[in-house]
This record gives sequence, C-alpha cells and structure tokens, in this order.
Amino acid sequence: MPEQAPDFVLDDFLPYKLAVLSERVSREFSACYRERFGISTPEWRVVANLSQADGPVSIREIYGRVGMEKSKVSRAAARLQERGYVIKSENPDDRRLIRLSLSEKGRAMVRELTPLAHAFEARVLDALGPDGESFRAALDTLLTARKG
Repeated sequence: MPEQAPDFVLDDFLPYKLAVLSERVSREFSACYRERFGISTPEWRVVANLSQADGPVSIREIYGRVGMEKSKVSRAAARLQERGYVIKSENPDDRRLIRLSLSEKGRAMVRELTPLAHAFEARVLDALGPDGESFRAALDTLLTARKG
C-alpha cells in the first residue's frame, strides 16, 4: 500500500473538491441540452458563448474564454454548423481566421435552453440554502483572482 503524504487529505483539498464539483454539476446540466438538442458539452460552451456576443466571434476568442483546446472548439463549431446552429464566415481582415455566429436555429435553441438553465441554477443554489449567494460571491472572487 502506498505511503500517504503527511497532512495531505485529498478529499479536503479545495482544488480537488472544486474539480469534482464542477464535473458533477456540468454532467447534470448537460442532460438538459444533450437530451433535447443532442449537443455535447463543448458544443454547449460554444453556443453559450456565442449567445453572449454582439456579433461574430473568432474561434480563438472562444477557446481563450472557455478554457478548451482550439481543436476541440473547432470540432464543436464544425458539428454545430453541420446541424445548422452556427454560421461560419471568414474574417475580412484575415482570411485565415474563422468567425462564428449563431444561426436563427441556434438562437431558438438558446431561447429554449435559457429557462432550463435558470431553473437548473436555482436548484443548485437551493441546495446551498442560505449560503447560496455567498458561495456565488466567493466563486466570483476566486475567478477574478485566477484570471488568465
């Protein structure tokens, strides 16, 4: 049996707990969009980010924001385009760069998923009871402190 490091308990290690929680919550929420629209988590992340944009967004901007590899974002975007949720276009200033935007079908999907996302978020916050908003504030603090 391997020797345990003194004073280190994995189940008490905050980064580990955050990673496990993130995976569980993401997996639970993915059931909402996977069952209804047949999209994967990377595809959802692309769609969600495009829904926040005022216009076309480059793949580089998306992978920089969501923390996924460029190739994973590119594959997700290609699948979304094939299914009619995303429109790809060339950047007029640099033809090597691809810009993405939601199609009408993609915007309709976001409109349908938005109330489901809000309901899911409410259930997560309800599970925290009166600590829900302070947990959100603490997460915002951590995210701000760990940007980049």
